[in-house]
Amino acid sequence: MDFYLIGSLAFAGAILGVVEGVKPGPLLTMVIRETLSGGLRAGVRTAAAPIFTDGPLVVVSLLAAGWISTQPTILIAISILGAGYLLKMGLECFTIEPPPSDLAGVDVSDSFKRGILTNLLNPNVYIFWFLIGGPLMASVADEEPLAPVAYALTFLVSIIMVKSLIALAFDRTRGNLSHSTYKAVLSLCGLAMIAFAAGFVFQAYDLYSAL
Repeated sequence: MDFYLIGSLAFAGAILGVVEGVKPGPLLTMVIRETLSGGLRAGVRTAAAPIFTDGPLVVVSLLAAGWISTQPTILIAISILGAGYLLKMGLECFTIEPPPSDLAGVDVSDSFKRGILTNLLNPNVYIFWFLIGGPLMASVADEEPLAPVAYALTFLVSIIMVKSLIALAFDRTRGNLSHSTYKAVLSLCGLAMIAFAAGFVFQAYDLYSAL
């Protein structure tokens, strides 16, 4: 058992989970809306949606990771595409605005179902797992089968915890969360995304050199 690989993938999953948790998108907007409308419990229920929406994609990615790891040409192509997507998301973090806080006043029944539906209809979820999660897990699937599992688990736990903490912050401040603080966090996430993009490029280069 290679604890270094398991720890490395777990760390990568945690960092990317934090970044995806903070980055504004349909699910985060829904989390904030449910929090302001129905309180913290409604927001946390919505934040838990990735367990059910990302879960099947995690399984597919895990199953595909073993095969992709034996196809260096495919892994190179996916790594390059993933690097481009990560770079795009990283740069967006410096320009996008934090999610709006004036989302109260809606029906809060079935908040969990709305969270699941929102995430299921978000194309970025599918792109993320097939261009980012897949290559990361495939890169070590042959050497240490538990490492991809560690990545998937830490990613899911991190993204849910971060969105839940954001729900808590909006519940406590009732929407008056500091704009500058959120922008600073987004900028840090942008730098993390760009760093991961560079890692994907180096991975593609190493694979190409080994052909």
